[in-house]
Amino acid sequence: MYTTVNEQGILNNYSTEPNVYYAEYPSQEQRSRYAFQAGLATLFVTALVLVACAVS
Repeated sequence: MYTTVNEQGILNNYSTEPNVYYAEYPSQEQRSRYAFQAGLATLFVTALVLVACAVS
């Protein structure tokens, strides 16, 4: 951790910065898993809305 002290004696702590890297494009398997999760989330939200409408 990097620490500095200003003229008034106040400490200022700086954390170490992580290495920067570029994200990789998702593979075909990851993309199909994301599409499946999106489909499940859509069904779940639709079911919640329909239940809310039926109850009210």
